[in-house]
Amino acid sequence: MSTTLTEAPGTPSEAPAPRKPKRRGRLVPYWLLLPGMLWLIVFFALPMIYQASTSVQQGSLEDGYTVTWHFATYWDALSEYWPQFLRSVLYAGLATILCLLLGYPLAYLIAFRAGRWRNVIMVLVIAPFFTSFLIRTLAWKTILADNGVVVSTLNSLHLLDVTTWLGMTDGDRVLATPLAVVCGLTYNFLPFMVLPLYTSLERIDGRLHEAAGDLYASPITTFRKVTFPLSMPGVVSGTLLTFIPATGDYVNADLLGSTDTRMVGNVIQTQFLRILDYPTAAALSFILMAAILFMVTFYIRRSGTEDLV
Repeated sequence: MSTTLTEAPGTPSEAPAPRKPKRRGRLVPYWLLLPGMLWLIVFFALPMIYQASTSVQQGSLEDGYTVTWHFATYWDALSEYWPQFLRSVLYAGLATILCLLLGYPLAYLIAFRAGRWRNVIMVLVIAPFFTSFLIRTLAWKTILADNGVVVSTLNSLHLLDVTTWLGMTDGDRVLATPLAVVCGLTYNFLPFMVLPLYTSLERIDGRLHEAAGDLYASPITTFRKVTFPLSMPGVVSGTLLTFIPATGDYVNADLLGSTDTRMVGNVIQTQFLRILDYPTAAALSFILMAAILFMVTFYIRRSGTEDLV
């Protein structure tokens, strides 16, 4: 006698087993990454490999260069051009600090006080990007001319005496001095500081400021305890976007400075295009990249923000 098991009415049936994604569907993300990976390989990885091989070569332009694994080129380049390395870090550091001091109030104004003028001010910040970097730098030769308004004003205020004592200017001149190079770097890279700061400040909820006021916090305390800590991701991003390109810059030092203000970028340019000493130029490039990578890693870990770690 056989019995037939029937499912009781109202009893939920077993859910069908989930289908495994097709193999083609699993590969779609990798296919989407392929163009970017090819771009990085062709325009970043391969040139880096080529420069690495160039840095350990020996020879001349007439006889050709051969890979001899001559790592002493790195030590020779560093021992000869270490003043330019230190000068690059110093100028870039000063320019970054000035960009932060100038850019933070501007970004704060745009984020919290600009109102309907916000878009106009943002356009004014971005407007220099529509002009050639070279033309913007050449304009500073007119601004800092010996008989210009800026130098005359600084002389009348006796500020050039202070900068001369600090070693940033030479008497009554500003052009062809470290101050001119730092001013050029500050102007050219200021938008790279303002934009990340504005993005970070705009994310701050305004109710936090109201809550701080309700707790009888002064504006200075509110800024120190609320605004600045929450804007640290923008500070870190802005300082990195300013310091890294400023360290390797050579246009400002070439147009606004002198032989005494040469940065490591000027040395690399001269080695590549004039002296044609490709191994030394490649070694200097790798030393600069390694130094920046070390400083950036140390700075990010010490900055107190988790957004970039």
